[in-house]
Amino acid sequence: MTPPTVNALERFTVINFKPKLFVTLPGYSRQQLTQDLSAGLTVGVLALPLAMAFAIASGMSPTAGIWTAIVAGLLIAALGGSRVQIGGPTGAFIPIIYGIVAHYGVQNLLIATMLAGAILVGLALARLGSLIRFIPRTVVIGFTNGIAVVIFLAQIKDFLGLPIENLPAEFFAKVRTLFYAVPHADVPTVLLAFTSLGVLLGWNRMAKRVAWMARVPGPLAVLVIATAANAVLKLPVETIGSRFGGIPQAIPPISLPELTLSDLGRLISPAITIALLGAIESLLSARVADAAIEDRHDPNQELMAQGLANLAAPLFGGFAATGAIARTATNVRSGGRTPVAGIAHSITLLLVVLIAAPAAAYVPLATLSAIVVLVSINMGEWHEFRELRRYSLNYRVVLLATFLITVIFDLTLAVEIGMVLASLFFIYRVQTLSGVERLALPAQGPDGASNEGIAAFHLFGSMFFGSVGKIEDELDVKQLEGTIVVLDMYKVINLDTTALEMLDNLLRDLRKAKADLVLCGLNKQPLSIIQRSGFADRLGNNHFCDTLQAGVEEARLLRKLA
Repeated sequence: MTPPTVNALERFTVINFKPKLFVTLPGYSRQQLTQDLSAGLTVGVLALPLAMAFAIASGMSPTAGIWTAIVAGLLIAALGGSRVQIGGPTGAFIPIIYGIVAHYGVQNLLIATMLAGAILVGLALARLGSLIRFIPRTVVIGFTNGIAVVIFLAQIKDFLGLPIENLPAEFFAKVRTLFYAVPHADVPTVLLAFTSLGVLLGWNRMAKRVAWMARVPGPLAVLVIATAANAVLKLPVETIGSRFGGIPQAIPPISLPELTLSDLGRLISPAITIALLGAIESLLSARVADAAIEDRHDPNQELMAQGLANLAAPLFGGFAATGAIARTATNVRSGGRTPVAGIAHSITLLLVVLIAAPAAAYVPLATLSAIVVLVSINMGEWHEFRELRRYSLNYRVVLLATFLITVIFDLTLAVEIGMVLASLFFIYRVQTLSGVERLALPAQGPDGASNEGIAAFHLFGSMFFGSVGKIEDELDVKQLEGTIVVLDMYKVINLDTTALEMLDNLLRDLRKAKADLVLCGLNKQPLSIIQRSGFADRLGNNHFCDTLQAGVEEARLLRKLA
């Protein structure tokens, strides 16, 4: 018999990873191609100023930002698990990248980015994409708002033209340096920055009422206006040309960053930070897009694409990339519905570099700073602070702790502490919803048999390490000596090994006191762990009953046999 043939697509998806591009291409129409190309062009011109601005704010060159958007954007669109995800550098990465560059240098940032890519691929292969959703909303809001504050503070230098050679990464040192430098602000830079910010705000507002303005992204409009004004008037402000020497009008050569074992050990922590933030932001962006296009993304495939993108971007001098919520939303609003739009966005950026790169030398840094300032203001969910009074103390503590630690220390520590606090509060909450109640049994059963020497208890909630102490206090063997205990467990939804050990100890102590234990109404999970652990054998098959009444009857029988 001839074995079935396996085509290229089946070989690629043998591990159950299937990019959305392969899903959308069958039945792809010319009309959809037109819409995707139009959306890709729109997002591409929007991505240009953002890529340069985010790169400069991160301590990198604008060229690095553009090639991150081109390479990572192409791979995320072509191999991702979302139909409309647009990838590239994002504002959330600014404080992370800036800190890594300041402490380890650009070459080590590229290595950390590739390590992060490998971590993301590992998460995808382990099919852990859905676990990212376990991060509580309080932690997400806390670090998002914290990152917005850090980005805003980092932009003050270029926004005001402050004479600071190296802005410290540490929060208090940064604030102190900015405070003492503000009196030395450069007036032309300040005027241009505020003008750019005003034009950007005005453009975004007018775009809601004027159709043709809505088709031109605000960041691109203010970038073109400011660049043209600077080229004609020769404004006395710093530009991409004066600081970076412009943008090369060529594809950068592919090169591997130099790696040593000592560097590898130091970069594990930064790599985990990049991977964690990249996973959270990309999957959050994909979830937002799902609601807009009535689709459902594949989180594991999305992490695979994000990982490959972060492995590839540093080969072209790029850095960390992830799914960009604002650009993805623009893609959806512009009619993009398949990954072809994301691919078109990358091709648009590539053509801009190859054709119009010399014009970038006139781009004022103050204008790019104004764009990032507005991004930082818009990315924060500031209304959540006003709403805090409506929520519990637990909610407030987790959100504010994550926010403050993000601003003062770093994102990784903030997420770790936020998750620990959220977990502790969750454990406390669950144990308050779990417990045990003693049931009042009649003196005699329906058949006239006495219920003397039988104690029945109703357990409910989750029997786990957080609630065991509470349950043990009620099931005190000293007070139940010589009593056959019947536990009604039909409302117990979960049983962990700590609670199982408590039941084992209870059984041992009861039998030492010439008594016994009967379990009733076990659900699937508790019954499974009781059987797998061997506790069922130690207890005995006749000590399990379906209902409380049957359990009491079994207890009467055991009392007679004692």
